[in-house]
Amino acid sequence: MMELEMLGQILEALALGGLLGGIGGLLGIGGGILAIPVLVMLYGMNQALAQGTALVMMTPNVLIGFWRYRQRNPFPLRTAVLIGLYSVISTYPAARLAVNMDAGLLKQCFAAFLLLLAAYFLLDSRLRQAAGRPAWPETLLPLVGVVGGLFAGLFSVGAGIVAAPILVKGFGKKQAVAQGLALALVVPGAVVALWTYGRAGHIDWQLGLPMALGGVCTVSQGVAWAHRLPESRLKQLFALMLMVTALLMSRHA
Repeated sequence: MMELEMLGQILEALALGGLLGGIGGLLGIGGGILAIPVLVMLYGMNQALAQGTALVMMTPNVLIGFWRYRQRNPFPLRTAVLIGLYSVISTYPAARLAVNMDAGLLKQCFAAFLLLLAAYFLLDSRLRQAAGRPAWPETLLPLVGVVGGLFAGLFSVGAGIVAAPILVKGFGKKQAVAQGLALALVVPGAVVALWTYGRAGHIDWQLGLPMALGGVCTVSQGVAWAHRLPESRLKQLFALMLMVTALLMSRHA
């Protein structure tokens, strides 16, 4: 009986990881920001444990997603590496702060972060970018990595979600290219955060590993969907995902 129950849990985790991996590939986020509220609400995890377990699923997803995005929309590998390396600067101290923070406070901070992002995208969809505004110089790109790394460490997710609009609005990148570059800064940040959460014992490996396997099977298909959709529709889906997740987390918090 216990073996059947364990098998059922593994299959459930595989299916959940597959669903989140496909969505993560579509939106260039790795799926972690959706996995966290699911793990909190369905599995009763505290915020830190949910964030660490989500990282197990997210890390291979962002690796594959980055590779697939670069295949379809080539961008300079040097730029991606530079952004990724600078993200490590802020990821570790932010992750140390997160694992030592009160779980309830961390959950409230995460919900507030999502609500602010959702509000930004809701307002942004109604405002047009100023015509003729010059793009920021490429020399400022490392700062995107530092900002993204801060959110990667503190919430285990959010680096790509913060970086993508900065790259689009500030640096004039196309949405699909911005999502690929955003994944470049998520990769090293996710590895550093995973190591930090693991050392603190905030990971459920039995659940996280089959979720990771499920995500690996679907993330490439999600990236393919992203390149079939119009850019405006991709942005709308991105904003909708943020709003739904924010409402779920704020309600539970």
